[in-house]
Amino acid sequence: MLKKFKDLTEKEILAIAIAAEEEDGRIYGEFADALREEYPSTAQMFEEMREEEVSHRDRLIAMFRQRFGEHIPLIRRENVKGFLQRRPVWLVRPLGVNVARKQAELMEMEAGRFYARAASRTTDVSTRELLNKLADEERKHKQTAGELEEKHLTASAKASEAESHRKLFLLQVIQPGLAGLMDGSVSTLAPLFAAAFATHKSSDAFLVGLAASIGAGISMAFSEGLSDDGSLTGRGSPWLRGGVTGLMTTAGGIGHTLPFLIGSFQLATLVAVIVVAVELGVISYIRHRYMDTPFLQAAFQVIVGGVLVFVTGWLIGSS
Repeated sequence: MLKKFKDLTEKEILAIAIAAEEEDGRIYGEFADALREEYPSTAQMFEEMREEEVSHRDRLIAMFRQRFGEHIPLIRRENVKGFLQRRPVWLVRPLGVNVARKQAELMEMEAGRFYARAASRTTDVSTRELLNKLADEERKHKQTAGELEEKHLTASAKASEAESHRKLFLLQVIQPGLAGLMDGSVSTLAPLFAAAFATHKSSDAFLVGLAASIGAGISMAFSEGLSDDGSLTGRGSPWLRGGVTGLMTTAGGIGHTLPFLIGSFQLATLVAVIVVAVELGVISYIRHRYMDTPFLQAAFQVIVGGVLVFVTGWLIGSS
């Protein structure tokens, strides 16, 4: 059963502060360990923040012993109503640098609120003085965190970490999304246009294209998600990669399927062909922009592949 904050004794309040500083120090250590390879400057910043938390904990323990003796009650923030419920983001690998920084801000904000509230509800003069000192330490910690960030995140360090962030975004979002878009745009051409030229009915072509797009999206999502768990390759969560790949595969097929909602078969086919051309152009640009592929080379590869599949569908449907 959770305790109410107003029911805590001065001894319990100080015990929570000790446990909180100890836990926050471990979390900053986890941040530093998770970010050290890709974001070394930020990792060093969190390492120094961890050392600061350890220093705060040791001073709090000394204060506790002076007032209450050796035995520190086992009471933590989760045992008291009103504290924020923290998601264990520090256990996730790979850890996003922006997620870590945001979590650190929330931790500091919560600690500051705790000390301010505790001081306002204390009537004992010595205890109020003690809690005000803790609040001062927390404000100093916020200032220290800002100084550490300024110290470690120099212009060159920020540029280096921005490049690392771009590479992770490329591995975790752009590459699986591009693979899905290419598969959806190209693999659904043959069945879609085969059905269109075989039946000369927009409704039949739309149903075939819709089924092919959704089926390809599901298949690609599972294929990408099960390819690896991202722990060694740094490609991120398999759920994220699988979801991005599946959605982009379906989107790539749906794009040139939607024109067949038009009742006129000839007009629908013309619009679909235009949409296919636009899709292939977008894919070529993305490959050029994010994969460092020369635009003409990317366009040639994608367009030739699309034309071959389109012709295959046309020949099958017309036979």
